[in-house]
Amino acid sequence: MEQPETGSGLPVQDVDPAAEFRDRAPWWGGDLQTLRNHLLAPHSFLPSHSLTLEFRMSDGSGDRLTGSLQRPIAPAARSPLMLLIHGLTGCENSTYVRETARYHLTRGRSVLRLNMRGAGRSRHVAAGYYHAGSASDIQDVLDAFGAAETGHGIFSIGFSLGGNILLNLLGRLKPGHPLIGAATVSAPIEPLEACQRIMAPRNAIYHRFLLTRMKRDVLASAALSHLERWTVAGAKSVYAFDDEWVAPRNGFRDARDYYEQTAGARHVPDITVPTLILHACNDPWIPVRPYLSAQRVAPPNVKIVVARSGGHLGFHEEGYADTWHDRMIDAFVGELINT
Repeated sequence: MEQPETGSGLPVQDVDPAAEFRDRAPWWGGDLQTLRNHLLAPHSFLPSHSLTLEFRMSDGSGDRLTGSLQRPIAPAARSPLMLLIHGLTGCENSTYVRETARYHLTRGRSVLRLNMRGAGRSRHVAAGYYHAGSASDIQDVLDAFGAAETGHGIFSIGFSLGGNILLNLLGRLKPGHPLIGAATVSAPIEPLEACQRIMAPRNAIYHRFLLTRMKRDVLASAALSHLERWTVAGAKSVYAFDDEWVAPRNGFRDARDYYEQTAGARHVPDITVPTLILHACNDPWIPVRPYLSAQRVAPPNVKIVVARSGGHLGFHEEGYADTWHDRMIDAFVGELINT
């Protein structure tokens, strides 16, 4: 089996100086910024009225997605519903999802914390498993909402792999959609380069951690055949996992075809809704080069900001209790509401 070569990032001086960032102690550097979400538990209480929802997928599989719809105790005027999409091996209860939900709930916005196929509570009502190009599943969720629930539209935030899925959708939205805008945080917009980076020698611990969690989540499904279980359990790398299980299961020739067909970067020029794309130069998992390339082809309604630091889904900044990415998205949403 052919293995990808190891990728690398670009020098920090190539990053927009307007995206200055100072790490909050003791989370200095990309690795500690990344690990912070795994070392500290999120706030357990989310101030809201909560309701569990299910969304039936339109592909005839019978699969459903679950999510927690939370309405703020004190709703703000003209606020969109915030749709949060977790990353790989995540779910609605991932630290970064709960922290962002808390941030917007305290500002009077309703939040839907979604579980993709095979993730969180969706594992019990879906035989399938999400991948980097599962855009139609998000479209099905958007189609399920009526005007009564989304009088002020929907603003979606995709984290890591969820961000790449969201970009796949944004480039080909159906007419009449309720999205007023979107944002991504630390998305692997060129999946092949992300795979190369996670498999680099310096990321050996991350690679083993991620592969273990990927196998754990997939093997938890009761819908796998004996052969599929053997294939998943035997995968020696993230690339092998994608090449031997994800790609053939979802109609791709191999891992490279899967990465090419699902790359969010290819959809950036076709995005029609206001979109904010955020990334950190020192993300240890996701290279920065695709973002700098995407800046050159992005339409005026797409803003791509690369911070000097922040790690992967970190962005814990000096002088602030809330993350930099939450504050950046909040300002972006505010501009949309007030225009």
